[in-house]
Order: sequence, then C-alpha cells, then structure tokens
Amino acid sequence: MKEKIKVASGQGFWGDLLTAPIDQVRKGPIDYLVLDYLAEVTMSILQKQKSRNPEAGYARDFVDLMREIFPDCVEKGIKVISNAGGVNVSSCAEALKKTAQEANLKTKIGVIKGDDILNRLDEFLNQGIEIVNMDTGEPLSAIRDKVQSANVYLGAKPIVEALEKGAQVVVGGRLTDTGLTLAPLVYEFGWSFDDWDKLAAGTIAGHIIECGAQCSGGNCQYEWQTIPDLANVGFPIVEAYPNGEFVITKHEGTGGRINVPSIKEQLLYEMGDPRSYITPDVIADFTTINLVQEGENRVRVYGIKGRPNTEFYKVSIAYSAGWKAVGTLVYAYPDAYEKAKAADKILRARLERLGLKFDVILTEFVGVNATHGHLAGEPNPDIPEVQLRVGVRSQDKSAVERFTREIAPLILTGPPAVTGFAGGRPKVEEVVAYFPTLIPKNLIQTEVEIIES
Repeated sequence: MKEKIKVASGQGFWGDLLTAPIDQVRKGPIDYLVLDYLAEVTMSILQKQKSRNPEAGYARDFVDLMREIFPDCVEKGIKVISNAGGVNVSSCAEALKKTAQEANLKTKIGVIKGDDILNRLDEFLNQGIEIVNMDTGEPLSAIRDKVQSANVYLGAKPIVEALEKGAQVVVGGRLTDTGLTLAPLVYEFGWSFDDWDKLAAGTIAGHIIECGAQCSGGNCQYEWQTIPDLANVGFPIVEAYPNGEFVITKHEGTGGRINVPSIKEQLLYEMGDPRSYITPDVIADFTTINLVQEGENRVRVYGIKGRPNTEFYKVSIAYSAGWKAVGTLVYAYPDAYEKAKAADKILRARLERLGLKFDVILTEFVGVNATHGHLAGEPNPDIPEVQLRVGVRSQDKSAVERFTREIAPLILTGPPAVTGFAGGRPKVEEVVAYFPTLIPKNLIQTEVEIIES
C-alpha cells in the first residue's frame, strides 16, 4: 500500500481550460488525472450526434488531449480516468487505442459499459418497473416518445475493476463526478466497499475537485480581487492517505489560491441535504467535515463520516420539450431603460396580434435586473445602455420561427437608438428537458473490458 497518492483534476466540464490537464501532467508529480466531461444536457447532445453518425457520441476533445499527453502519462506511470465516453464508449476507446498506436505506445484501456439504458426503457416498463420523475411524480409514459437519452449514474466500483485489470486509461459513460476520484483511493489503499467513512471521505474529495479550478480560486467570491495570477490558475490536486484524510493542494508556481474559504464555497455546490449527500457508493455527511489550513495552498480535510448506500441508482433522462429562441437588442442613452421597456411592449403586442402561442415569453433587461430580478430595483435614469433580451418557448416550432423575424424590425419601427444587432436573426433551438428518476441497482449490469494498444 502506498503512503499517499495524488489525484489531479484536469477538467471541470466539457469545454474547460484546454491547458489545465497538460499542466497537471507536466508541472509536478501526480499519480492519477481525472477528467469530467459530462452534464445532464450533454448526454442528449451526444445521443443526437450518435444518431447522425454511429461513430460519434463521445467527447472528441478527450482524444485530442490524450494525443498530447499520452507519452507523458506512459512515461510517468500516470493513470487517466474519464467519463468522456458519453453514449458511445466503444468508439471513444477505439479512438484512444488508435491514438496510442500512432505514438507507438503500449498501454491498456479500460472500457466501462452499462450506464446507457435508452434501449431498455420499454423492457423495464413492460416488467412493471415504476419509473417516475423524482421532482414532479410524472410517469415516464407521459414523455416516453420524446426521450433522447437515458443514463445511469455509475459509481466507483467498475472503475476499480478496470484498475485491477491493469488499465492505465479508464473511460466510461455517465460515471459520477465523485466516483472518478474515489475509485483510485479504493484501489490503491485497498478500502472495502462497506467502509462507509472512508468511502465518504473519498467521495467528498471528489466533490471538492470535480469542478476544476472552482475550488482553487477560479470561481470564488471570498476576497476574489486578491486571488493571484488567475491567467495561470492551478487546478486542484487531492493528496490522499490510507486513513481517509486528504489535503487539497495544487502545483507550485501556478496561480489561484486554495484556502478554507475556497474549499467551503465548493462544498456548498450542489450539496443538497448536508447530512445526506447521496451517491451510488455511499451517503456522505457534510456536517462531519473538518477543514484546517495546513500551509500555503494546502487545506487538510478529515473526520468525515458516511452511511450505507441506497438500493437505487439515479438515472438522468433527457427528452424533447419543444422549441426556443432568444433575441437581443441594445438601447443607448438617453432613456435607455425606458426605450428597452417600450420595445418589449411593442414586440409583445405584435406577437399577440399575430396570434402566436407560446408556453413562456421571458423578458430580461441586462444591465438592470437580469441577475437579481425585482430585487434590483429601479436603475439610475442616466444608465448609459441596456440590453433587451427576450426569449420564447413553444411546442410549435413555426411560432418560434416567426418570433425570430419580429426582432430585427424593431431597429427601425420601435424606440430609437438601437445598437448591438450584429448577431443577426436569433437561432431556433430544440428544448431538452431533464427527467431525473431512480431505478433498482439489481436491474443494472456493468461490463468492464480491457483493450490493448
């Protein structure tokens, strides 16, 4: 058993800083690099890509990244764990294999399958399995014909299995953010999957670094003006120990800041019930967390307690829920706010006269109240500019299309001093809605395959 291991976060979301994982690999010693690419809406986007191209449906950025760092990882023995496989893990793994072969690298790639249950939904319904929206109680049958993707949140177990089989790179689909970090701790320290306190510690370690630089200064309110060198922000690293304690740190010479306030802010992110942070692996109690500033950019975390996991997996289902479009115009001084409000009334009157039906028409005045709503109060009458932002949503695509043609005419037929229409006519986009649900774990079977380059 190792005395400690270092697990580095290199990606907080698909589209995060491209240089971050490269820096994590090259600017100091680490044992694992974890990369989180997925969000709820991402799965439906990937499913659409796969429907158009059977070889697509995964985060191609991941393959491009591995092309850059694969030699470093093999040379230094760094293992990489990611959920970049999206809804086409096999194609992602084959692309990784090809990338390794092109670089003449010998490696093992662990491929985790079983989270994608889109093609099993009817099977479950026919068996009488109750699948309802966790938030609304709505049955799946109400939106079944609109479903685009359905993925189970898998925990650390299949990742550990892949590591035990010798994988240097592990790729899966909807692997939980926290499981990416917990798995190497379980594997390296030999933790049992019923040692709830240690599993909770590893889970909270994963929760702290899952959003990348959000916990190292990149998205912190506390004294944000004094956070140094964000242009060179360092992503977080978990320095973990066999007893379940760990330190959050970052590479020397990088920007940002890791301190107790920055960690506290990240802990609050998507926390829910602080006594019951539920994952597939464990229920973690956030009220038992102890934080101590151990040194510059080093926060020790200890004392964490956990409870047995549940008998269910959470499932993320995405479905088509109509169409939307958002249009903007900028009004300039004088009377910028009054002009923007008048333009909104004119636009709504024209839409009503056309007989268009919308589920929602939402107006925001950016620069006045788009962030704080009615709490913002009335602005200074001398405000220099206001952006009028109007969005509509409807089941009728043609109504949304017509709305997009009513924005530009305001330039010459509404209040004066319009600027900022360089973007052209708004784009009509499909609305993808989220349907969270639970399913018994005994219905889900995972598969771990090892392929070699």
